[in-house]
Amino acid sequence: MGKRTRTRGARWGTAVVVGGGHAGLVTARVLADHFREVVILERDAVDGDTGTHPHAPQGYHAHAVLAKGSQVLETLFPGLRAEMEELGAPVFDYGERIDFLLPAGLAPRCRTGVRVQSFTRAELERRLRRRVLALPGVRLVPSARCESLVMGRPGAVSRVTYRIADGAADGTVDGAADGAAEAAGEAPGESVALDADLVVDASGRSGGLDRRLAELGVAVPEKRVVKAKITYTSMSFDRPEKNPPDFDIAYQMMFAPGVSRGGVILAVENERWMCSLFGYGEEAPPTDDEGYLGFARTLGNPHLAGQIEQRDRPESVHRYVNVNNQWNLYHQSKAWPERLLAVGDSVCVFNPVYGQGLTVAAMEAELLQGMLSELRVKGRGLDGLSRRYQGRVARLLVAPWTLSSNSDLMWNRDGQPLPARIAHWYNKHLFAVSARDPRVWTRFVGVVNMVASPATLFHPAVFRKVVAQALTRG
Repeated sequence: MGKRTRTRGARWGTAVVVGGGHAGLVTARVLADHFREVVILERDAVDGDTGTHPHAPQGYHAHAVLAKGSQVLETLFPGLRAEMEELGAPVFDYGERIDFLLPAGLAPRCRTGVRVQSFTRAELERRLRRRVLALPGVRLVPSARCESLVMGRPGAVSRVTYRIADGAADGTVDGAADGAAEAAGEAPGESVALDADLVVDASGRSGGLDRRLAELGVAVPEKRVVKAKITYTSMSFDRPEKNPPDFDIAYQMMFAPGVSRGGVILAVENERWMCSLFGYGEEAPPTDDEGYLGFARTLGNPHLAGQIEQRDRPESVHRYVNVNNQWNLYHQSKAWPERLLAVGDSVCVFNPVYGQGLTVAAMEAELLQGMLSELRVKGRGLDGLSRRYQGRVARLLVAPWTLSSNSDLMWNRDGQPLPARIAHWYNKHLFAVSARDPRVWTRFVGVVNMVASPATLFHPAVFRKVVAQALTRG
């Protein structure tokens, strides 16, 4: 369990979290420090043993918790890294155990001081869910579809209505739904009203928050969307015991316009590999066994195909195509309700190729922890929190959004904004320098893992090398 936060003010009453995936779980962990009761409404039929579930389709694909995210998770869930390591999830220095193919060549193999761990999203969610549900006052309602938000006074959300599925989840009969309803004293299919002092929406990009806001008469600004047009196809398979490779991650980076194929293979728990192949536009990686391996063989980093070739049996292949960057600008809404927060993919969805989503959700939970603690220390109530929180979330999102969206904008030859073109030019020459300079590569690793400011890549010592590279090699 996580370390409990000590504050002066009494705890508030009930917090409701809509969505029980990664973002909902880390948020519920924080809320448990500040509320007597935390109720998690999850639309899938999940329990403490569930890993991948229907409304987390990307759960079958390779994920990364960046170094910053790992630090936050370890603070909220002490011992999590060791727990995952016992299952076989390796912990390693990012520079020493990653075979990283940049557009300009292989990155240096060197110690960076940035420690990371690789595992599946399914196992991470399973471990987080078990820990969160063990906290006093936390209750999970599975197969619960949030229907509406209700204002008890003008401009403030005070109630959530939901409905437990009638023995089914997305067309699949599952007795867990009926069991959950019976345990809670609720009839399947019946609408239930739940009073709340705070509601947090972590229902994701398709969770329906915009619809619920519209029903309240709350107008929100038009969302920002940057289409990635990248498909990724994934497979998990056993790692052979003999002749283990000298890497835990092998990666080929995509880079517009010339490198339109890429992929990553990660050593994960239970002696397995998790492999995801990426392709832009029409170059989608195949889902058949032979075509999957054939695509991997076209990559410049041979280690992906090398490990896939060693499988002793065919494995299931999963494809994910909905990878557009999408930012809901809730912080700009002039009528944003009190007592309502939005986190995770409900606010901002990143192209998962960059591995930012899990880390950003953890950072949003860390931000909420600090803000709630401050309110209790000062003896203040929850009014005023919502808009301040969404504003600070927006500031937190600027750096990862800029990295992800600028890169994806460069796949579209029409309408490339000047800032994106400048960033792309700089990155092109930065990668060339990084491939031969361990000190610059180490700076890049820190920025990518969100433990160093992007400004470090524009330090005079780096800037001079990048400009020299551009002037001498074009």
